[in-house]
Amino acid sequence: MKYPEILSFDDVLAQLDSFDAIIDARTPAEFALDHLPGAINCPVLDDAQRIQVGTLYKQINAFEAKKIGAAMVAKNIGHHIETLWLDKPREWRPLIYCWRGGNRSGSMAHIMAKIGWPVAQLEGGYKAFRNHVNLALEVAPPLSFKVICGTTGVGKSRLLEVLHANGAQVLDLEKLAAHRGSVLGKLPSQPQPTQKAFETAIWDTLRRFDPALPVFVESESKKVGQLRVPAELMSTMRNSPCISMMLSRPNRVRLLMEDYLHFAADTALLNTQLDFLALLHGKEKIQRWQAMASQGELAALVDELLVDHYDPAYLRSIDRNFLQFKQAELLELDDISADAFAQAARQLQSR
Repeated sequence: MKYPEILSFDDVLAQLDSFDAIIDARTPAEFALDHLPGAINCPVLDDAQRIQVGTLYKQINAFEAKKIGAAMVAKNIGHHIETLWLDKPREWRPLIYCWRGGNRSGSMAHIMAKIGWPVAQLEGGYKAFRNHVNLALEVAPPLSFKVICGTTGVGKSRLLEVLHANGAQVLDLEKLAAHRGSVLGKLPSQPQPTQKAFETAIWDTLRRFDPALPVFVESESKKVGQLRVPAELMSTMRNSPCISMMLSRPNRVRLLMEDYLHFAADTALLNTQLDFLALLHGKEKIQRWQAMASQGELAALVDELLVDHYDPAYLRSIDRNFLQFKQAELLELDDISADAFAQAARQLQSR
């Protein structure tokens, strides 16, 4: 075998989880937007260097740009070898890619192959991978979904976590999106991924599932925070069998107080988010809710939000958007303890 081995993405996909490392040779900024699952960023040019070389290419000529760029690339690859890979054995097999499978990944793959590692280079680079993800998400996934429905605070996300821990197949879109899905759902100190990274995470999760087993998913809207759920996936979910979770309102308030504990420590943040509901409920009601938050009346506020905002919105949308909801299996919890959710998960998995 001659190395570096140049592989199409179809060839890579069949062995994606077997490479000893997946190395993204692009800049940190490119990597942050999206990357292959499990990849590490080892740029051959950092963001500033790439701009510098590109400017030389446009303003001077390609020859001068390549001289400067080659020196930078050589130093950066040398640094990665010294700091990351000196302990790797001869049989260590990495996959390397850049934007289009050109000079950046080619330079790294060439040097590593000369050392003696059986290195593979992704033909077409990240662009080929992204094309594959786009096409895969444009068709309905060949999976059987069970959609967990229920009003805000019944514990849908908690149930998904328990099902996942029990070995069930779970697509947790809120976890992948780093958002709880409502106007108050933004997670503290955790930004949402980019749209492309969100789609990559969905694709990577779906590709691992067994079509013979059900996939549990929550009844999300088309957007989770600022991120869009792929249209074909959304359509498949909305046409799938449903499970209707039930929990008393006092228990829902308790659960939400636990899940949104950060608002108790930062009522200013809560009040900022409540401002987004002014068009629906009017400034007077929003100001009263904000006063309740500032005065520490959080349980009463949560209860009012459920009655006046979340429950009506849920009831307006669930029948219209999830076509099998009227035939949903009922799953009723009498508590929010770990045992109650464990029992509910076992009940679902035994059906």
